[in-house]
Amino acid sequence: MAKQHVTTTVNNDEFEFLCEPKASMLDVLRDELNLTGSKEGCATGDCGACSVVMDGRLVCSCLVLGVEMEGKSIETIEGMADGEKLHPLQQQFLDHAALQCGICTPGVLVAAKALLEKNPDPTETEVRYWLAGNLCRCTGYDKIIRAVMDAAKEMRAA
Repeated sequence: MAKQHVTTTVNNDEFEFLCEPKASMLDVLRDELNLTGSKEGCATGDCGACSVVMDGRLVCSCLVLGVEMEGKSIETIEGMADGEKLHPLQQQFLDHAALQCGICTPGVLVAAKALLEKNPDPTETEVRYWLAGNLCRCTGYDKIIRAVMDAAKEMRAA
């Protein structure tokens, strides 16, 4: 099959590329657009390491075809910080040492940001349920949950 022309917006930047019909969004982000923050942990949508936001909806980029990016707005981990200024979630992850190997971290951060945009004052239980699709094999989840809760509090106060 012939490559398809795709125009999309990723982190507020316009991109045009030719896409193999069977390429995943994750492959396109990493290999075509050089946005390597999203990680492939499982390639089956089970781990959340590749989480991105597409048109306001949290998705596993390994399960979305690259051609489905046509006309969509995508947010990845690379768009989270404001230049050199870290997003409050990123800073709280550092402050709480809520990461180790880093494979899950971009997906967890993107998912947590999506949660806080929908619900700026979540309970701990709501955070745990929201992040249930993001697996971490290194840190356990307590530091991650504390970081998200503290970022939520910081963001509400700002």
